[in-house]
Amino acid sequence: MNILITGGTGLIGKALQQQWAPQHQLIILSRQAKQLQLADRQVRYISELQQADFNKIDAVVNLAGEPIADKRWTASQKEKICHSRWQITEQLVEAIAAADTPPHTLISGSAIGFYGRQADQEITEDYQAFYPEFSHDICARWENLAQRAASDKTRVCLLRTGIVLAENGGALKKMLLPFKLGLGGPIGNGVQYMSWVHLQDMIRLIDFLLQRPELKGPFNAVAPKAVTNKVFTQYLAARLHRPALLPMPSFMVKLLFGEMSDILLYGQRVVPKRLLAAGFSFTYPQLPSALAALKL
Repeated sequence: MNILITGGTGLIGKALQQQWAPQHQLIILSRQAKQLQLADRQVRYISELQQADFNKIDAVVNLAGEPIADKRWTASQKEKICHSRWQITEQLVEAIAAADTPPHTLISGSAIGFYGRQADQEITEDYQAFYPEFSHDICARWENLAQRAASDKTRVCLLRTGIVLAENGGALKKMLLPFKLGLGGPIGNGVQYMSWVHLQDMIRLIDFLLQRPELKGPFNAVAPKAVTNKVFTQYLAARLHRPALLPMPSFMVKLLFGEMSDILLYGQRVVPKRLLAAGFSFTYPQLPSALAALKL
């Protein structure tokens, strides 16, 4: 297939490139297109969507977006987080609509933040009691924009992604140093749920959705067994053979991170109901085996 990937130089995008480059023709949208093209002649890099012919693209994977947890949520940073997702998605939808033979599939990013903060109830794709906060607002509009591409020629799949576990990036990489130094511990009271997925399973489920033309709509891109922050902390500390005895009190988290502390202090217990029903099998359904498979 001819596949266009936005956000192709991020954690998931890079892994997709490695997985798909031997079997598909890839077009990667990137601001560093010229430099990247010199380094990798197997993949075509473009700096603007106008450089892609959507009549010749079979599928689009839309992963672009400013990282949500890299900086404090100032007004300007929140705007950057939103528009880095919304603008490119809107442009993709317009390009798909304008094509005579548009891509048959749009797989577009979202996040479990769509549900907002939740307690310990298991959350499937059918859940409707969203908590109204910034993370929900981002994802709700992001998904609504992507859904506009849906037609009898194009199906839309939405990836409500959790914490992606990888050794070379993402949230886990940020946690490793304090834990390796023996300074790790639960965040707040530690009862908030963390819904996670191993990077390998994330790539496999995206490929699964690509290969199943009958599937569309939202999918919880998480492993079946979410854990509390306290349990996650214990497993990670055990994996690194370090203690985890230094909890970070809620007031300290709020002082350090401001409004962004919401995504650390509150969580969601999300279940991949629709993926499991469609027959997808996770290589790493449990956290201990997922951590063991990573070179930490």
